[in-house]
Amino acid sequence: MDAAQQEATARARELQRSWYGEPLGALFRRLIDDLGLNQARLAAVLGLSAPMLSQLMSGQRAKIGNPAVVQRVQALQELASQVADGSVSAGEATDRMEEIKKSQGGSVLTATGQTTSTGGAPTVRRVVREIQSLLRSVAAAGDIIDASDALAPTHPELAEFLKVYGAGRTADAVAHYEGHQS
Repeated sequence: MDAAQQEATARARELQRSWYGEPLGALFRRLIDDLGLNQARLAAVLGLSAPMLSQLMSGQRAKIGNPAVVQRVQALQELASQVADGSVSAGEATDRMEEIKKSQGGSVLTATGQTTSTGGAPTVRRVVREIQSLLRSVAAAGDIIDASDALAPTHPELAEFLKVYGAGRTADAVAHYEGHQS
């Protein structure tokens, strides 16, 4: 790799860090390890070609162009944390990955009818994750917190919304969402 290619790769990884919180190579390797996948299986679940996944991981490409893929990445990150904390078994994770693979992403305003046997909570979780995904595709968590802090004196409710959904944990956002439904 020549100096220009190295500089382009470093620039792409820095953009990835600002857009996704870390370089995609590190993020994808963690998903591969945590969920017991290989690159081809991860690419299939995300809806990317294997070469595109490789280019994103190596920094040859900076951005995931399809918002639905970004949402699938976030769903896999959440699934990996649930596997790690023991709330989802390996078998359930395999089933959930198939659901994630089939998900189209899309607007919070469209009802896709995807619910699980546990009732209404997954629907709330899905809506919350879509809101988080949309906010996080627009700005990095640090930028969202800065915007929230700037809005807080004049628009505290909007500032709280940005902070909770844009930079907070999904469980906190679900609690916020449920607290504002009446």
